[in-house]
Amino acid sequence: MFLYLSGWLNRLLIGVFYQDRARPSLSSRQVSIDVLSGLTVALALVPEAVAFAFVAGVEPLVGLYAAFIVGLITAVIGGRPGMISGATGALAVVMVALVAQHGVEYLFATVILMGVMQLLAGVLRWGKFIRLIPYPVMLGFVNGLAIVIGLAQLEQFRTHDANGDAVWMSGVLLNMTMILIVATMVLIWLTPRVTKLIPAPLVAIGVVTGVVLGFDINVPRIGDLASLAGGLPVFAFPMVPLTMDTLIIIFPYALILAAIGLIESLLTLNLVGDMTNQRGGASQECIAQGTANVVTGFFGGMGGCAMIGQSMINVKSGGRTRIAGITAALFLLGFILFGSGLIEQIPIAALVGVMFMVVIGTFAWNSFRIMLKVPKSDALVVVVVTIMTVLEDLAIAVVVGVIMSALIYAWNAATRIHASTRPSHQEKGALVYDIQGPLFFGSAESFRELFHIADDPDTVIIDFANSRVVDQSALQAIDDVAAKYDAMGKRVMLRHLSRDCHTLLAKSGQLMIDSDDDPDYQIAVDYSVKMRVFGGSH
Repeated sequence: MFLYLSGWLNRLLIGVFYQDRARPSLSSRQVSIDVLSGLTVALALVPEAVAFAFVAGVEPLVGLYAAFIVGLITAVIGGRPGMISGATGALAVVMVALVAQHGVEYLFATVILMGVMQLLAGVLRWGKFIRLIPYPVMLGFVNGLAIVIGLAQLEQFRTHDANGDAVWMSGVLLNMTMILIVATMVLIWLTPRVTKLIPAPLVAIGVVTGVVLGFDINVPRIGDLASLAGGLPVFAFPMVPLTMDTLIIIFPYALILAAIGLIESLLTLNLVGDMTNQRGGASQECIAQGTANVVTGFFGGMGGCAMIGQSMINVKSGGRTRIAGITAALFLLGFILFGSGLIEQIPIAALVGVMFMVVIGTFAWNSFRIMLKVPKSDALVVVVVTIMTVLEDLAIAVVVGVIMSALIYAWNAATRIHASTRPSHQEKGALVYDIQGPLFFGSAESFRELFHIADDPDTVIIDFANSRVVDQSALQAIDDVAAKYDAMGKRVMLRHLSRDCHTLLAKSGQLMIDSDDDPDYQIAVDYSVKMRVFGGSH
């Protein structure tokens, strides 16, 4: 373990301070772009962190501290420069029940345990399993999350009446808010056509804020959500009893939060990687997320994970190195310590306009065209994952999508197995079954039905040259067929099986025919299990 962590730390330091060919050179221009991009991201983080804190049922500073700490640590040691992490809605909706029943101190303890689980996933290199997520699931994830980000902005169209009750905007207030949102979106669209030296969202926020302050337009501002003023986060152990009862309470929440956090982070890692032409870093991202959440729990933060919306803002604003994420976190801390009065004057409409542009840029519009060309089953996966992401949560949506894709693949592969028969040129009077298609648990029953045991001659050769034996169910199906021939006094010879199949099936008394072109792949079955199944003879 020590050697692994030492090697990981060495690779980490190289990744932080060394720019390889896949990343932009650390020029003065790139540094300035990253700093300005970080400022833009920090501004967009503020209302999100405050809103998600309200969702989780905690104070706004709990969300802001999480955005700062998680954002800073993952920016320094994360698996992908350009990614932005912080407090997210996907985690907040899980936290609210825990906070309501047991209080915020139990939340801090849960976040620490969540981080430990994520660290374990990173050390065990479980991040690589993100490769198993099919592309239709990725499309559904991106589309669903874009819709979720868009729906989250609708809450900003609420205001409070004279009695303090939340009501939907109407009249002049609604019209002015919509005008400012559209103006922000138009500025973001126009700015890159004039200059790319300053991130378009930052220009739009600055111009719209200047107009609102200059003309004293009465629209909701960040300060209307909550006060951002505060001090540095303070280290403290969560005030919970260190008992088994506490562990029983927090463990289920920690497990769910760890899974959701890693799934969202690793999917965002892949998405950012596609946009910036970078690969790898999944296990490092797990370690970064885990470290960030452990630290956050001890400093009074609500925990977090990668944020696809802010990551898209950063990447599309030109942020490519770790400097962007680091400066975003430091700007956010500066807002809390020194700049709360100024930041609270920014109209919420400007930030909503930025997030609407993120929605437009994130949603995979080409998926409508793709779904008309791909198999209907893949199109169904895209739609189901999108709907599940919106109605439930990301983790459930991805799990459902992966299971659907796996079942569809298994069914398609199972229907591909078939056989043709011909007389043998080597064994006089023998009949050869040429098997085509993969033999595994899904096709095992169809394989058994390929043979006409009663009508076949006394010698039968089963040739697997155009097939592949995949798992234990396949071996069992072969053994079952051979046993039925043996029970009728007929001889079965098996050809073109891998060497491990030779060994195992020979133990059950089957006659193998060695060939120079026998495959050498290994079947995916534990050897001890196979010995127990095929150890006897017929």
